[in-house]
Amino acid sequence: MEPVAERLWVDRHEPPDPATLKTFIDHLHLSPLVARTLIGREPKIESARHFLAARLAELPDPFLLPDMERAVDRLQIAIVNSEKIAVHGDYDVDGITGTALLYSALQAMGRSELEYHIPLRLRDGYGLSAEALRKAAEQGTKVVVTVDCGVSAHAEAKLAKEHGIDLIITDHHQPPPELPDALAVINPHRQDSLFPFQDLAGVGVAFFLLAALRKRLREAGWFSDRPEPDLRHYLDLVALGTIADLVPLQGINRTLTRHGLALLEKSSRAGVRALKQVAGVKEVSCGVVGYQLAPRLNAAGRMEDAGLGVELLLEEDMVRALNQARYLDQCNSERRQLEKETLQEAEAAVANLADDHTHMIVLGGKGWHAGVIGIVASRLVDRYCRPTVLVAMDGATGKGSCRSIRGFHLYQGLQACAEHLIAFGGHEMAAGLSLTSDQLADFAAAMEEHARAVLNDEDLIPKLRHDGLLLL
Repeated sequence: MEPVAERLWVDRHEPPDPATLKTFIDHLHLSPLVARTLIGREPKIESARHFLAARLAELPDPFLLPDMERAVDRLQIAIVNSEKIAVHGDYDVDGITGTALLYSALQAMGRSELEYHIPLRLRDGYGLSAEALRKAAEQGTKVVVTVDCGVSAHAEAKLAKEHGIDLIITDHHQPPPELPDALAVINPHRQDSLFPFQDLAGVGVAFFLLAALRKRLREAGWFSDRPEPDLRHYLDLVALGTIADLVPLQGINRTLTRHGLALLEKSSRAGVRALKQVAGVKEVSCGVVGYQLAPRLNAAGRMEDAGLGVELLLEEDMVRALNQARYLDQCNSERRQLEKETLQEAEAAVANLADDHTHMIVLGGKGWHAGVIGIVASRLVDRYCRPTVLVAMDGATGKGSCRSIRGFHLYQGLQACAEHLIAFGGHEMAAGLSLTSDQLADFAAAMEEHARAVLNDEDLIPKLRHDGLLLL
């Protein structure tokens, strides 16, 4: 398989008609260029007004999310009765920031004993950890709240119930046809969801859980003799996780991120200040978060323990925060070198793929580090414009990371080939899986067959989307 050299320029939208363009210019006080660009994304004047204003006051009712009432009722009881609550997150930036968000905000809301758990990528793998649930039960935990994981955790939900734990799942990945038997499964992708926006990151779902819980506690008079937390002060964490998870920065995500970026710029949080210092960041933007701050947080989970990222975000002492941030910066440097070596090996393997592998890249490598294969898969997607699955083989089993292209829904592809997998989870553009070594060849063949059925020749040419021509 050869790298793709051709690119197609594609109109993002039809040119706006003159009347609509004039309406946007006059009513929203925009230049013709900005008006023309905005119409392609928000063609209705009112939705465009909301897009530009991005007001927190216009966020939707969190109780429109499924199972929110049940989750809030249980958390209210836990807080009032000082029951032990555990937060279980994923090991990427979305999970790290969501864990820090839930832990710190729940701590500010009540007097319950709190703990958090982030699985080790290399030891525990993706998703809700059965071992963590057993340990939580032994320690007297009554409620476990997940963030960015759990929507496919059927066995773990059953285990939690057997140990007397009320499990509240908050997740944004594609739900399976049958949901886990948990106390609550809060996910905007559920078919019965009334929430007007599906593309929240995991940290965004967690934020709306906190908004609903604070509202319920306020109505019950809980804050009459204690300070009520201002959730706006946590939007820096929401922005970090939302940008890092590559969800569309539109709608609610744009609103949360816009206000969160302002907080990241001010850096009232010691961990964020330290992270900016070691990264040499002077001014915060989406690009700075995506390419400088997030990779350093991610390096903790990729190379060692993602819990280090949570510790940094919760740290209040600047000296300790700087030491932690420097260590994460070192982890990130090691990650870059490992990524470079793995990419070279993967590209050599792609060059040797059989001629009948034309629509899909599926590779397994012994000694590949599970913490970097997702990044390497993204590099291969950029170079070859093919959905890519890389599997880090460790003896008889392997853990895989998947990245996709427009037109190929990864989660649906994995569903179609599920007979060759131990487990999988994710969404349209990114996913994770596990399989046995003897399943790899059959899985690769099945994914190739599925990709050929789904993708046409034009899908395999990278698209450069543009908003129109502009005279110099």
